[in-house]
Amino acid sequence: MRKSFAVIAAAAVLGTVMFGSMAVSAADGLTFVVVPKCVHAWFDEVNKGAVAQAEVLSEQLGVEVKIDYRAPQISDVVEQNTTLEQAAATHPDGIALDPVDYEGSKAVIEEIQAQGIPVILFDAPSPEGSGLTSVGNDFKEQAQLASEKLVEILGEEGGKVAVMQGFPSAPNHAERYQAHLDALAKYPQIEVVDGGIDNDNIETAQQQAAAVLAANPDLKGFLNCDACGSGVAAAIEEAGKAGEVKFVSMDNLIEILNYVKSGTITATSSTIPQMQGSMAVLMMWQASLGVEIPAKVDTGIAYIDETNIDEWIEMVSQ
Repeated sequence: MRKSFAVIAAAAVLGTVMFGSMAVSAADGLTFVVVPKCVHAWFDEVNKGAVAQAEVLSEQLGVEVKIDYRAPQISDVVEQNTTLEQAAATHPDGIALDPVDYEGSKAVIEEIQAQGIPVILFDAPSPEGSGLTSVGNDFKEQAQLASEKLVEILGEEGGKVAVMQGFPSAPNHAERYQAHLDALAKYPQIEVVDGGIDNDNIETAQQQAAAVLAANPDLKGFLNCDACGSGVAAAIEEAGKAGEVKFVSMDNLIEILNYVKSGTITATSSTIPQMQGSMAVLMMWQASLGVEIPAKVDTGIAYIDETNIDEWIEMVSQ
């Protein structure tokens, strides 16, 4: 049975006492690799959290803890697998992965584990039977929160709501998309229309949203499944629909927060990427010590709207 996170926190201290001098002092340092889906501002925030945690560990352990951040240029399982193989060849102390397609990377992950390199997932659920630890939030709950808020904002009149997909094979994006559909299906006053697919790309999101807005001049609301909300917001403004089309987005990138501040994005539900990076490093460190780690670390969900936007802009801008 996996231990709870509270127990693991205590085990971290014990692990340092029992294994720290033996496992760390004899080494030149520790290197943890972070492999996101692609180059994206959201993953840059994950990396910031990972680097911050590495700096704390370096100070506490007395050795240099490095983060090797390796972002594929595009969300592509073949390119991500190549990145994983290249990372494993450097013999790191752990790899944190946000899979584009878990099944497509399963063989590579298992090969890396066979080399004795711990692998954990972040921003993705742990596939059944994989035994992989997952760092992230409840993606279904996050989408339900966004959908319910949008329905509340639209009121009894409801209307057409577009739901844009992210990268369809990405497990977190797929889970959010289905949760959006399931939540909206409860409201007869809501008509769901195809919001396009952005493939985790902000420019594509803007193009897709522009086409959706043009095809649906009576659109009342918009939802999406990833951190490309700034693209959707830009399309809403270009169409002259800011304030008219209510958009509840995902995540807390500064570009998204600025659109919340201006009112083009009504609200956003955030996965708190900085926390995901931080906790991923802690889990890799514990795994590298041989300490049993939990099956899931829930980093929480933040709901951001006009009532707390200034606070979040200040936090993310630091």
